[in-house]
Amino acid sequence: MKFYEEKDYDALSRRAANIIAAQMTLKPDCVLGLATGSSPIGTYKCLIEKYENGDIDFSQVKTANLDEYKGLTRDNDQSYYYFMHENLFDHVNIDPANTNIPDGTKEDSEAECSHYEEVIASLGGVDLQLLGLGHNGHIGFNEPAADFPQATHCVDLQERTIEANKRFFASADDVPRQAYTMGIGTIMRAKKILLVVSGQDKAETVAKAFFGPVTPEVPASILQFHPDVTIVGDQAAFSKIPR
Repeated sequence: MKFYEEKDYDALSRRAANIIAAQMTLKPDCVLGLATGSSPIGTYKCLIEKYENGDIDFSQVKTANLDEYKGLTRDNDQSYYYFMHENLFDHVNIDPANTNIPDGTKEDSEAECSHYEEVIASLGGVDLQLLGLGHNGHIGFNEPAADFPQATHCVDLQERTIEANKRFFASADDVPRQAYTMGIGTIMRAKKILLVVSGQDKAETVAKAFFGPVTPEVPASILQFHPDVTIVGDQAAFSKIPR
């Protein structure tokens, strides 16, 4: 597990973008696992800048997103389909046919989750998985639980997650209560994992997840067992790491 401590959010975003760009250079047809939420927005902006400068090429890249709210149509501005197009896909030369996101409009959870696992397998797995870190230690929408869910599944979102995400909606009542998400097993099968985290409010979670016991009560703690994990954070997020 490698840690890169950067001065602030902009600096960590540049570092994360450099790591992803290196993966794309090494393997132009790589499979990138992508995340949403506020944490990776800066990373995507830096990747767009690199593309505009001619430093990277998305034409052969394939992607698989971590998750999607259940019940939101793709034209809903809070869907993760919309988010990815707004923050990355529409600004680079990626082939839309090479982008994959769970379909939140599918009512049959078991069928959609099984299909998404098949999609990831058909891509040959994920070469580099980008992650954020929830306040309760969740990665994707894998919430604290009694065990680690293995495959893509439909999850009931916990109140703290709903509270954290309500700022993106008109009110907390508008936040979906369920989401489709890659399972912990799916995430752990990625060849490389890159996690970005910022802010003092995540410091306690960082310390618990990466320097505490591995437990499904802190889902990100499982990353301690992955052979190739890079964590990029700012000084505030790393402020409670044991030195």
